[in-house]
Amino acid sequence: MNSLQSFLAVAPVKPAAAAARLPSSRRARVSACLATPAPAPTTPAAAASARRELSAASRAVMADEAKYIVGTYKRAQVVFVAGRGCKLYDIDEREYLDMAAGIAVNALGHGDPDVDAAAADQRGRLVHASNVGYTVPQVELAKRLVEASFADRAFFANSGTEANEAAIKFARKYQRVAHPNGDAPTEFMSFTNCFHGRTIGSLALTSKVQYREPFEPVMPGSTFVEYGNLEEAKKVIQSGKIAAVFVEPVQGEGGIHSATKEFLQGLRDACDEAGALLVFDEVQCGLGRTGYLWAHEVYGVVPDIMTLAKPLANGLPIGVALVTEKVAAAINYGDHGTTFGGGPFVCHAALATLDKIQKPGFLAEVTKKGEYFKQLLKTKLSGNPHVKEIRGAGLIVGIELDVPAGPLVDACLNAGVFLLTAGKGNVVRLVPALIVSEKELEQAAEVIRECLPALEASTS
Repeated sequence: MNSLQSFLAVAPVKPAAAAARLPSSRRARVSACLATPAPAPTTPAAAASARRELSAASRAVMADEAKYIVGTYKRAQVVFVAGRGCKLYDIDEREYLDMAAGIAVNALGHGDPDVDAAAADQRGRLVHASNVGYTVPQVELAKRLVEASFADRAFFANSGTEANEAAIKFARKYQRVAHPNGDAPTEFMSFTNCFHGRTIGSLALTSKVQYREPFEPVMPGSTFVEYGNLEEAKKVIQSGKIAAVFVEPVQGEGGIHSATKEFLQGLRDACDEAGALLVFDEVQCGLGRTGYLWAHEVYGVVPDIMTLAKPLANGLPIGVALVTEKVAAAINYGDHGTTFGGGPFVCHAALATLDKIQKPGFLAEVTKKGEYFKQLLKTKLSGNPHVKEIRGAGLIVGIELDVPAGPLVDACLNAGVFLLTAGKGNVVRLVPALIVSEKELEQAAEVIRECLPALEASTS
């Protein structure tokens, strides 16, 4: 019995169930692929060779995706059907070490039994009731988040971009209340290499031109300053036009760049002096990813608003804006809202996720594994002329290259390790589940090392 068959023997999702979701014309082909183990190549080169030909089942799914889904994604050439822990399995029964965790979402890996049990329990009682009435899991989760952070109150949404949209509105409303004479600042400042979302307000605060340009004019009044350039940031803040400053303590999409204490403290001081709000976007770097519950903890600097999302419910959609009382006091009934945000189903799953991340010793292990992984990568990749820097905090790690990272990421996929890119496409982003083992980190580092020749092939 191979690894996927072993997993499917105990997992609630069976191959037949995955295949049943496909049209009957393809169901037999999918079932046959799942029933026939693929050979297990012993080296990345052999694995790459084995994956050059996609099965009929994979091609069929990809063809239907191209036909029926809006083409907003350039997807990796793989069709996933199952996951357990830090492993993913494709429709052809190949196993992959998942170093992406759903883009830093599956903090506890795939199929965590406690989160799954909590979700199943709540699903059997109440999934959705809207925010017209009270629900217990939402109130309990708000209490837990407030007690574990600087914040006094929480607003729940469904994603990171929605959390940032809420922060934008809260900042505008706060300034309107603070300046009743009509001279309230309405503009925002963010930083180079930042990412705050794709809806029209958060998009205006996102620095990548290719994300914003097709949809201009976006929300007006956004200024971008070089990440880490405190003096330039102070000048903009001191103009008196800035309602809030948005900053990621550790940039993920932008290429795994960490702020300094001096930078964040300087922003805090400048915002206090000018009356602007300071917003920490911890959608990707928060909730244990850096080895601290909140990424900003290590700096000793607190914001007025913090936005969270990705890992909070271990794969279920949720976002939250945590705010101080001075911000919350400016918000009245009807100023903002959401139909689905903070529903009992997702909040109950989030409580189970938070329980595990807050267990004694959990975050210390994240720190330990992160340091081990960075040292491992430095040892294994040193000497390669294309590797410029290995950086990060905890289990958000980047490998900066002097060439596009795509060929390396593709080669690693063929060798059974699933990775992401970041920055300008020249950074390999490593954001595995926080439960990843040292053995799995060693596997990832070794496969990356063995696949480095793909970079030479791409530049020759």
